[in-house]
Parts: sequence; C-alpha cells; structure tokens
Amino acid sequence: MVLRAVALVFGIVELIAPRRLVDFWMGLATTDDVELRPWVYTAARAEGVVLVLWALKGGCSGDDEPSP
Repeated sequence: MVLRAVALVFGIVELIAPRRLVDFWMGLATTDDVELRPWVYTAARAEGVVLVLWALKGGCSGDDEPSP
C-alpha cells in the first residue's frame, strides 16, 4: 500500500516535471556536467505513466480478493 502511494507521487512528479527530476538524479549520479538527449525526458515521462497506472490499479489483481 505504501509502495503504491510512493509510486503514485513519484509518477505524478515525473509526468509534471520530468526534466527537473531527471536532472536532479543525474546530478546525484555523476560529478561531470553531462548533456542528456531529448528522448531521456520522454522516457522519464513514459515511466511516470507506467508508475501512475500501476499505483492506481491497486487491488484489482485476483490475489487481493478474499477466498470464499
């Protein structure tokens, strides 16, 4: 439950501001000033969509249903 909430928040942030989020993580990962290709931000936005969809899917899997 908590993991889905974190994924939802992270996914929404990635959808709204992918450049800021990617630049933040790249700043932590490297010490050099690197220039990323434009498709990296598109991929980050797509990742945000996947995270949001996964988080909103929630308890729709068959494993979460109580057994009769």
